[in-house]
Amino acid sequence: VQLQACGGGLVQAGGSLRLSCKATGTIFRINDMGWYRQAPGKERDMVATISSDHGTTYADSVKGRFTISRDNVRRTVFLQMDSLKPEDTAVYFCTSNNRYWGKGTQVTVSS
Repeated sequence: VQLQACGGGLVQAGGSLRLSCKATGTIFRINDMGWYRQAPGKERDMVATISSDHGTTYADSVKGRFTISRDNVRRTVFLQMDSLKPEDTAVYFCTSNNRYWGKGTQVTVSS
């Protein structure tokens, strides 16, 4: 299984970014997918998850600002991030079933 994430970058506070993660080597539609993030010196924390039947969960810190979605035809999971805050700065990782992990993409939010 390979997960390739992209879409990170530098954005000002209040701005938006859309992350995407394409999966190969797996039956994507039956996998639970998720996004985690890790800030310098901190543990990796769950940001959002989406199950095979499109059920979603969010960390309290991103509820109402971030939206996770999936496209089973394109084998891709997305994370739409709006109203970004400096505390959202981290490396964002996508995961398949919390077993396989992508390399991560840097998100930096300037104040």
